Amino acid sequence: MKLKDRNVVITGAAQGMGGTITRQLAAEGANLVLVARTPGPIEELAEELKADGIRATAISCDVTDDKKVEAMIAGALEFFDGCIDVLVNAAGATGPIETPVWDISGEDFESLLSKNIIGTFLPMKYAIPSMIENGYGKIVNIGGASGLKGYRYRAGYSSSKWGVRGLTRTAALDCGEHNINVNAIMPGIVETPRMDKLCHEKARTKGTSYEEEYADYVAEMALKRVTTPQDIANAVVFLACDDSRNITGQEMVICGGWAV
Repeated sequence: MKLKDRNVVITGAAQGMGGTITRQLAAEGANLVLVARTPGPIEELAEELKADGIRATAISCDVTDDKKVEAMIAGALEFFDGCIDVLVNAAGATGPIETPVWDISGEDFESLLSKNIIGTFLPMKYAIPSMIENGYGKIVNIGGASGLKGYRYRAGYSSSKWGVRGLTRTAALDCGEHNINVNAIMPGIVETPRMDKLCHEKARTKGTSYEEEYADYVAEMALKRVTTPQDIANAVVFLACDDSRNITGQEMVICGGWAV
């Protein structure tokens, strides 16, 4: 129970690996505010957790909307009686796949940067003041291994994950004297419906098969196995608990060796 009675806000809380992260946080004893744009999945998951004795609630929010994020954090503080211990920013988007930079529309590029960078920045902006007041905080941002190097035909996605990396490091410097740790997890390809989408789109564009594209991803990994949502959830718990008390401004890369 590494997070027993810790108050955790998690964005992107139900879909893809977000659901696995949320359940692992609950298993470690956390109280939870589940956040996502679409209310249905987070409300259903919150009810599931409450039935298991977890203190949890769901708040629908567009994390790219300044006023809505401010209201969401205010709601979380009310639910938690004024104390947010941990913020996990797991919300994000994929953007154009198999698209060279000259074919990406300005609108698509801007939208992806907004979802992945602004959507990480705003929850931090509004949660950090309460962490400063309480003299404690842990922030875990979900970036991506494509924020460590170039990523062919994924200029928007790679740019956004580089942005999350820079935001994480700078916020760590700003927040360190207030006993707030800010770190990022940089997953490679993860075994989720998003991976299926990537493989299908690459296969369609290149005239190959899903199986071939999946095998190509695995071949690029030193460990020759795909990262699972549970791998990411375990890392989130580590960075959210006091086992990582002296780690800040860092990227934990979980990609099976794809980025080596």
